[in-house]
Amino acid sequence: MNTIGRKESWKSFLSSSVARFELIGGSVLVAILLGAMPFFFNSIEKRPGIRLNDWVLDQIPAHNVSFLIFAIIWGMGALALVRAAKRPGMYVTFVWAYSFIILVRFCTISMIKLDPPAGLINLVDPITGLFYGGNVITKDLFFSGHTATLFLIFLTLQKKTDRIIGLIAVIAVGILLLVQHVHYTLDVIVAPIAVYPIFKLVKAMLGDHSPANERK
Repeated sequence: MNTIGRKESWKSFLSSSVARFELIGGSVLVAILLGAMPFFFNSIEKRPGIRLNDWVLDQIPAHNVSFLIFAIIWGMGALALVRAAKRPGMYVTFVWAYSFIILVRFCTISMIKLDPPAGLINLVDPITGLFYGGNVITKDLFFSGHTATLFLIFLTLQKKTDRIIGLIAVIAVGILLLVQHVHYTLDVIVAPIAVYPIFKLVKAMLGDHSPANERK
């Protein structure tokens, strides 16, 4: 889709009052939730939790692979942004699904009180650190937000090549999080399982505005 086509796509999309509501409502909701994240994560960091026995982590020596993790995450984020600029429905689906993922993680993290794995090497990123209030958070464990976000990007991408790259990114970051002992194995495995029904629910809610129903 060329530049003119992109403008026409957004113009057509925004001509619908329902689409405008979904766009603005989703953007506002995700902004509110992102603003609430530092307060939530700082509160859960202060509480005691339990440490799980994780056979997989016990077999993996801890190494700092933060650079690789964030290179993949922000690379996929950039790809998603480029694709969403051409597909307004992709952006709308992402912000609504991402908002639901945040809400579900608030619930699961609140209910399942865990201490970080043994051998944890802190995962620090100057950009995502803004959503943690500038503090190092180690107890936002069940389920993995990094894996969940990448899997959501994978689901929203349309091109076959993009989806292959996205799936590789999900697997790679999941493994790297374990290498750095940032998450338990269960945190990483459950993330895609939790995200998929959320994505399907949002697609059903948005109907014709979901990326699967957009003109390619």
